[in-house]
Amino acid sequence: MLSSCLAILRLPRGKHQTPCREVPEPELPAPGEAKGTHWMIDIISLIYSNGDPSWIKSVPAWKRFPWIEMKNGFELIKNKEDPRFLTSHLPVHLFPKSYFSSKAKMIYIARNPRDVIVSYYHFINPFALDSSWSAFENFFESFLRGNVVYGSWFDHIKGWLSMRNSEKFLFLTYEELHQDLKVSVEKICRFLRKKLSEEEISSVLENASFQVMEKHRLENNESIEYLRRNQVVLMRKGICGEWKNYFTVAQMETFNKLYQEKMEGLDQDLFPWNQC
Repeated sequence: MLSSCLAILRLPRGKHQTPCREVPEPELPAPGEAKGTHWMIDIISLIYSNGDPSWIKSVPAWKRFPWIEMKNGFELIKNKEDPRFLTSHLPVHLFPKSYFSSKAKMIYIARNPRDVIVSYYHFINPFALDSSWSAFENFFESFLRGNVVYGSWFDHIKGWLSMRNSEKFLFLTYEELHQDLKVSVEKICRFLRKKLSEEEISSVLENASFQVMEKHRLENNESIEYLRRNQVVLMRKGICGEWKNYFTVAQMETFNKLYQEKMEGLDQDLFPWNQC
């Protein structure tokens, strides 16, 4: 997967357009694939619940943060009270144009693309979209060429980073969450102007741990039918650096060369891939 959009929407009543065309007045968090989407969904859910885990224990993530590009996404949120939440992996040029002229807030969650390749490889294989992808080396090559669902990781992240100086856009990484979850949660709270007590923040941290989130997934029957049917695992290991167990020396050299070419000119301090 590439990158994800989580959205907090304020939709004017009576304007029931399909969100893939127009999403009026949203207030969003944002794009990323295989890079901590479900983690961010639970963190934001807990922040808006003042640390109370009842919501995430009783309602699956796909109902709390419907996917904007899915057929039923808009139907799930159009009659809900504000704030309303959405998630997406859409690249910037396909995202609903109304977002860019609205007051909606977006959080973009990115992850070390090397780990994205490994995580995406395990997620996508059960769907058998391409039989050659059963071999990691073939999926690796397809990923580098951008021949995967949602296209090139490099184009995706560079497209959304054009928003990074906007006050309604927050860029975070999976590695930052791992490195210091409390600092990240406090940053998200400031961005969303949501004030929590120390006790409430402690509850967010406790319930946003990998072990507790995995337990909640089982309690609320998280799996969507098509995921269950294909035996897809939403939460696998929740670690950083697993790519080192997969990449050959040649693959590492190939990836590094392409990364330097594609990410040239961007502030590398934005990407703390090695801090986790």
